[in-house]
Amino acid sequence: MRRLLSESRLVTLTGVGGVGKTRLALRAAAETHRAFRDGVWFVELGGVVDPELVVHTVLEQLGVHDDTVRKHRTVLVEHLRDRQMLIILDNCEHVVGATAELVDALLRGVRGLRVLVTSRERLGVDGEHLWQVAPLPQDPALALFAERAAAVEPGFTLGPHNHEKVRQICALLGGIPLAVELAAVRLRVLTLDHLLSRLDNTFRVLADGKRGGDPRHQTLQAAVDWSFHLCTRSEQILWARASVFSGSFDLEAAERVCSGDSVARDDVMHALTGLVDKSVVVSEQHPCGTRFRLLEPLRQYGLEKLRAAGREQVMRERHCDHYIEWAQRREKEWFGPAQPQIFTLTRLEHANLRSALDFCFDHEGDDGVRLAGTLWFYWAGCGMLGEGRHWLDRALARAPEGPLRAKALWVNGYVATLQGDLTASVRMLEECREYAERTGDAASLAYSTHRLACTHLVGDDLDLADGLFEEAVSLYRSQGTVNSHTMLAGIELAISATFRHDFEAAERLCVEAKSVGEEHGELWAQAYAIYVLALCAWVSGDFARADQFGRECLRIKRTFHDLLGIVLAIEVLAWIAASQGDTARAATLLGATSEIWQSVGYPMFGSRYFGAPHGECEATAISALGDQEFRALFRKGMDLELEDAITFAIGEELEEPPQPIVAAPTPLTRREQQVADLIAGGMSNKEIAARLVIARRTAEGHVERILQKLGFSSRAQIATWVTERRN
Repeated sequence: MRRLLSESRLVTLTGVGGVGKTRLALRAAAETHRAFRDGVWFVELGGVVDPELVVHTVLEQLGVHDDTVRKHRTVLVEHLRDRQMLIILDNCEHVVGATAELVDALLRGVRGLRVLVTSRERLGVDGEHLWQVAPLPQDPALALFAERAAAVEPGFTLGPHNHEKVRQICALLGGIPLAVELAAVRLRVLTLDHLLSRLDNTFRVLADGKRGGDPRHQTLQAAVDWSFHLCTRSEQILWARASVFSGSFDLEAAERVCSGDSVARDDVMHALTGLVDKSVVVSEQHPCGTRFRLLEPLRQYGLEKLRAAGREQVMRERHCDHYIEWAQRREKEWFGPAQPQIFTLTRLEHANLRSALDFCFDHEGDDGVRLAGTLWFYWAGCGMLGEGRHWLDRALARAPEGPLRAKALWVNGYVATLQGDLTASVRMLEECREYAERTGDAASLAYSTHRLACTHLVGDDLDLADGLFEEAVSLYRSQGTVNSHTMLAGIELAISATFRHDFEAAERLCVEAKSVGEEHGELWAQAYAIYVLALCAWVSGDFARADQFGRECLRIKRTFHDLLGIVLAIEVLAWIAASQGDTARAATLLGATSEIWQSVGYPMFGSRYFGAPHGECEATAISALGDQEFRALFRKGMDLELEDAITFAIGEELEEPPQPIVAAPTPLTRREQQVADLIAGGMSNKEIAARLVIARRTAEGHVERILQKLGFSSRAQIATWVTERRN
């Protein structure tokens, strides 16, 4: 694989599910990452259903933020144009057409890029080098079985007393790694003799019923069939039902979606634990709790079982219902202290939300319109404008007149405004406002009026903007509505006041909004109030207070990946730096904002009011530094990655130099990293358990999961991996 990557810019690993394509790709990438100046990036496409979202997913994984209406493929090519890196696109067979188009465009536009693909089907792109991943030969298969067996049955070793039995087991399993692992984990409850006997009997029956096709696919199918039939009835049902999840899911979702009929809600956790013990389901620890994930070949198997039973439609409906309720609950909780957690949770549920939206739009009904509108806090608040427009446009293409269409209109109008697409925004908001006035829909009238005011604010029509803002505030108050939107209406009216140089009014409005945010624990909108307070303090000459406000705003907006808030905060910090005489810092910050604005839309919205201080700051810096030094510092700011730009603006130290890494799909948890470090120190499982004050069985489980996540077959490989990362 290393040789192929040095010779070809596109390598596609093909082979049956479970043969180890992903692990081989990750291992090859880990051993070649030093050859790629800008690192190695892993993109999981298994959960992507809509081909149009392939590019969105790659952008998201690479940390490329773009909230404009530019084509996302163009954005990605421009971002990568001067970079030297490797991208791994994993599990592409179900979106092979979209993946092929993207890869072709990237390879044509980015000379320093190499792409490694795993797929059961070739892409068909010029220059593609195919590599058929074969099952493990006998000795590696035996080693893998022994490693996995030792993890679940302490003391298991491969020797003359059992070598032939293990060899027969691996031969029956065709050397397919996933099949070998599923069998080895059975030593928790079976002796080696029983395991061999059951496999031999089962495979004889299964083989008699299967003819034709790829023998290796038949072997994997037989191995998974065997593992499935050894599960309890409740575990089998949960395996099939959980296949409707995309990516990972939590216990609440499993209980809500997978219970019912013959499965009680309280039984789900027990069955899920059983599937984790049998290595069918992977358990992952996150800061917000434990999440679960079916390995992709096993998810596909479960989905086939679900379809064969005629239950896929019912389970997808339950999945959709759950995530609509989930989104509605998060929308209500958004105006409160849980905002940062909601951002994190929604990112984790992104794949499931996509899946629910896809299902909704593939069927009759208005659930897709409801869900797309409900997620406004994610689209507008968490830097997901491009994908938000995708779903909201689909919603409006099918939504009949009514309250749900009205909400989709003002939400999409809001998103379009933030993207700088004012023509489309005004059209949608005026349609919503006309409907609301005609039907007496008070809520839609308030929201559409408010968002229409924003379009006029960035369009420099302050008189019309102020009138609409005041009307919106009055409508909100008459309805008793208090939320992030009502806070923003006052804050945006304050921004207009600053443009009119009425800084006393602007500060009063922002102090009011800030107090509302503090009372309810709301941070996202409150940060914009802090931004305007920074402007007011800067104009009044209180530079220290202004700088404090600017950095506070930036810290909050960093939490939500809110690009607009981030770039506005860095802008005001640049203006403050210039006023304080630190023109080198100002020039660097201006360079950083120049790069970020390209991902937001028109710099300073194309507004003369927003743009005037920017121009004055630039002129001051050039005058003090000279054109040549200013351009050098400006370029330095442009070259900063987003997180580095934020770090510099806040005043934290930059890490130099950034090290390229392989972003694995299942990174180690903090505890697993501790265990890996102790393995590298030469400790046994018993010693690790004593050091960490945990049960020996728990330590053994950690070691097993580390091996699975890193794609290794021995403790020595873990030790080498730890040492390489330290270096």
